[in-house]
Amino acid sequence: MKFSGITARRSVAGICAAGLLGGFGVATIAAPTAAAAPVGCSASAVSGTVSEVTGSARSYLDAHPGANQAVTAAFSQPRPQASATLRGYFNANPQEYYDLRGILAPIGDVQRECNVQALPPELASAYDEFMAG
Repeated sequence: MKFSGITARRSVAGICAAGLLGGFGVATIAAPTAAAAPVGCSASAVSGTVSEVTGSARSYLDAHPGANQAVTAAFSQPRPQASATLRGYFNANPQEYYDLRGILAPIGDVQRECNVQALPPELASAYDEFMAG
């Protein structure tokens, strides 16, 4: 798994906690053309997927205090320290990393299926980096 600078901090902190912070909205979704979009690719369907995923990620973090603590700590740390915090935690707890990857996977699925960018640009690269690990 790869983490670097702001990407590390935002990959988990941004995506997993974004629902709490109101980081996602329909306005950030690039809507596909109506003729090319499958039924599940409407703006509301894509937004619903993102909301469901972030809710699941929040629930997961609530049930895993160590991961939640690492993510929370990363919010207030300088970039290099946040990266080290997340890297250290998820290297020591790889199952939690893979669990979160599984939880976050539907975002990538809907992006590929609908040919849209479901996340705002500042979170999209973080998501891609986290999922590439």
